[in-house]
Amino acid sequence: MFQQKSRIRAAKLITLTILLVVMMSFSGFAQEVIDATALGTSTQLGRDVPVKLIINRYSTPEERQTLIQAFQKGQNQGLYDALQKMKPVGRIQVPGTLGYDLAFVRQIQTPNGRQIRFVTNRKIEFREAYRNTRSQAYDLTAGEINLDDQQKNKSEGVLYPAAQFVINKNGEFEIQLLRNPWRLTNLIVRGKVEQ
Repeated sequence: MFQQKSRIRAAKLITLTILLVVMMSFSGFAQEVIDATALGTSTQLGRDVPVKLIINRYSTPEERQTLIQAFQKGQNQGLYDALQKMKPVGRIQVPGTLGYDLAFVRQIQTPNGRQIRFVTNRKIEFREAYRNTRSQAYDLTAGEINLDDQQKNKSEGVLYPAAQFVINKNGEFEIQLLRNPWRLTNLIVRGKVEQ
């Protein structure tokens, strides 16, 4: 009797798994995964570490406009607040963290391929909040990846692990960094998300 119930449960589980896989394939669910090696300075990274960018969809022009307006209103804090309200479009996994959601990812066509830009709120670590360090002001993580379709080995990127966006005294948009940017190399792209 017990074995028969176990077999029925196993058959139901297998059926459910197959149904889920079939539904995902017909629903247009697609992911683009970009694996990279991050290279930083010895004071902040000191070794090569893997970074993974998982893109479920690209942000819409309306979402981009929302961020522009939020930045114009409240600069970095306005941008932070607007990103907080957005539904995730992907995920980033960086060294020293469990990873976190990506709020905005944009794809731009280039003559040799495409450029992917992203920005999201950075998770403030407990010790930063507890010690009330100035690093809390650098509450965004951003990056840019240049994918060369013709010469894949020329694909590269940069990750700004702790940044803030400001308008400088000349009225120009500027990224201020808490730490040096990380250079992203050895890019491997799997899957594709249609824009």
